[in-house]
Amino acid sequence: MAENLFDLSGKVALVTGANSGLGFGFAEGLARAGSDLIIWGRRAEANKAAAEKLRKYGIKVHCDAVDVSGEAAIIAGVKSALSAMGRIDTVIANAGIASQVEFTEMDALTYNKLLDVNLHGAVFTLREVAKHMVERAESGDAGGSFILCGSGSIFQGVPTMAHYAIAKGALNSLCKTLAAELGPHGIRANVIAPGFIVTEMTMADPEIGKMLTEIVSAKAPLGRAGQPDDLAGAAIYLASDMSRYHTGDTLIIDGGKIAAN
Repeated sequence: MAENLFDLSGKVALVTGANSGLGFGFAEGLARAGSDLIIWGRRAEANKAAAEKLRKYGIKVHCDAVDVSGEAAIIAGVKSALSAMGRIDTVIANAGIASQVEFTEMDALTYNKLLDVNLHGAVFTLREVAKHMVERAESGDAGGSFILCGSGSIFQGVPTMAHYAIAKGALNSLCKTLAAELGPHGIRANVIAPGFIVTEMTMADPEIGKMLTEIVSAKAPLGRAGQPDDLAGAAIYLASDMSRYHTGDTLIIDGGKIAAN
């Protein structure tokens, strides 16, 4: 019988912003590979519906209504997750919001609201889980994988989304620091940087979403916009032991758009 090199059975993953969009796509990919899951999202009912879908893969799912814009909620959420699941092997820091505003019109409320979720939410989630992983490593059970959800805006300017790019660029830099600082404990950190992915968030304005889908489809060598499950393979790889020597990297998954420009 052939060996499944990417089997995640026995591992536990925390995915933030997991009840829809990219987050649910990441969670479902890990579930299909056998990982148990902790899913966070602000809407309890949406979390419950997502958990029911994920349990069909025969895995254990713990869900919690956590708003990652608050440090205290994150601390409580990690404590609850560890109590329910016993360990966390993988974190996908995915929770995020998006808005558009011209830079000259950027106000502090809009700016800070986005950074509180997209940047600070990831930082404090990773910090709390890092404490657990380091403690576990010191007791002889080393290892863990941090997967930060980046964006093509790390590499290309996107008008009206300076605050979004600031957050994603900072996460890309954070990844390098985490890889260097936590590597001695067997903890890896990498970024997945998606291109334009068709989700509830990107299609919130159907007219703009349709226009962006057509633009990306015309520019990407693979000839289409992305779907959430296009990211699953990278997430499964980074969560698996097959990526045990892969850290501090940024994986661009955009159908070749950046390479072609």
